[in-house]
Amino acid sequence: MSKELTSRATDYSQWYNDLVIKGELADYSAVRGCMVIKPYGYALWENMRDQLDRMFKETGHVNAYFPLFVPKSLFEAEEKNAEGFAKECAVVTHYRLKNDPANPGKLIVDPEAKLEEELVIRPTSEAIIWNTYKGWIQSYRDLPILVNQWANVVRWEMRTRLFLRTAEFLWQEGHTAHATKEEAIEETKKMLEVYADFVEHYMAVPVIKGVKTANERFAGAEDTYCIEALMQDGKALQAGTSHFLGQNFAKAFDVQYLTKENKQEYVWATSWGVSTRLIGALIMAHSDDQGLIMPPRIAPLQVVIVPIFKGEESKPIIDAKVSILIKELKSLGISVKYDDNDNARPGWKFAEYELKGVPVRVAMGLRDIENNVVELARRDTKEKSVVSFDGLAAYIKNLLEEIQHNIFNRALAFRNENIREANSWEEFIQLLDTKAGFVSAHWDGTSETEEKIKEQTKATIRCIPLNNKQEEGKCVLTGNPSTQRVLFARAY
Repeated sequence: MSKELTSRATDYSQWYNDLVIKGELADYSAVRGCMVIKPYGYALWENMRDQLDRMFKETGHVNAYFPLFVPKSLFEAEEKNAEGFAKECAVVTHYRLKNDPANPGKLIVDPEAKLEEELVIRPTSEAIIWNTYKGWIQSYRDLPILVNQWANVVRWEMRTRLFLRTAEFLWQEGHTAHATKEEAIEETKKMLEVYADFVEHYMAVPVIKGVKTANERFAGAEDTYCIEALMQDGKALQAGTSHFLGQNFAKAFDVQYLTKENKQEYVWATSWGVSTRLIGALIMAHSDDQGLIMPPRIAPLQVVIVPIFKGEESKPIIDAKVSILIKELKSLGISVKYDDNDNARPGWKFAEYELKGVPVRVAMGLRDIENNVVELARRDTKEKSVVSFDGLAAYIKNLLEEIQHNIFNRALAFRNENIREANSWEEFIQLLDTKAGFVSAHWDGTSETEEKIKEQTKATIRCIPLNNKQEEGKCVLTGNPSTQRVLFARAY
């Protein structure tokens, strides 16, 4: 398979697909709309998952696991939630196949094996979890419940894209129960901060924290908080959401608790989640026409060492020197690979690791050893330098941090340059069509206006930024009074 990539300028969508496939992050599968996450892509997800898991546990959360199947009656219990996800549900109706009498060797669904109640394959787990919480919660002593699960979900998407939108994807979903409204809102905001911290400090993707409009919020939530990121093509991507569910699910499943004053009260709820869609965000925020660019803190591989040698007599000398470096790098917690495979030339390897976005590449030959140096290349800027072998591991550790910050600052500068104000409908349209990015504009606060703008431009209100500046203005579409600007964008 050719490793040549389509350029971003030629076809951004194809460039993205090329990176996912040729960078060996994922592959298409035999199941419509589903993907195979390949080892390199899964190693990236594991690094993201492990760091998030640590952050969740540091904030007092514990992991559990709930069934993949949700009885339809439970799914229907919270009407807004059921209605919001109904069109995306995959449903199990039978539990057995049998041989087809008319077609030997073929199987058909056994009509006699129909389920008494149909099972929805979870598109989200609020229903099954809150039905379970009913048995866990009796009094204030049982609260709060701070549970997260790592799982897969199914949402039957009609138009799919690897990582960004697939019928099945991996994610985590937190589901917490609280005694008071204030505590639940505090939890919702706290988890938004955890997500923003992770995406900015580990993925090196700057985000805007905000709240969704009523049209855009999670089905069944009273408020949805979000982090929004900007991709290199000027489209926005929702990178994470945290929902204040109020008492909606507690009332739907009759989850009450006895207060200290011996009164029965409904429980207050939150849910929050991020998914493998974050991998799509990372790709589109940082990568270039030569391949992936991985932020060092979550890169599947941080350093690759490529030996340069002719003849077998020099390789043992290089091997011995490399083994010293590998030991020192591993002692500093740095992941490293020594690629001494003789099936490919060094130039091919250089291109391969550039494509895969490995942050630092070290090349070492016999002459380098004689001069006590190595050639070092950094993926983010493609700069090469000759560096002394003395103190090399510590130098690389510092360089990885420098690369991490540079990747973030580059993405931040791009994001900030692509937030523009529009003060009229003409200016609004022009900015969307010629500049893309976030458009900061006044909106009259009505769902009707929001829908009209979406219909006419395909742009949605990505969020109302937290701590938004209050200012008098006029809605760009209707001219009606407005008290603040909101962020519009076309989005993934």
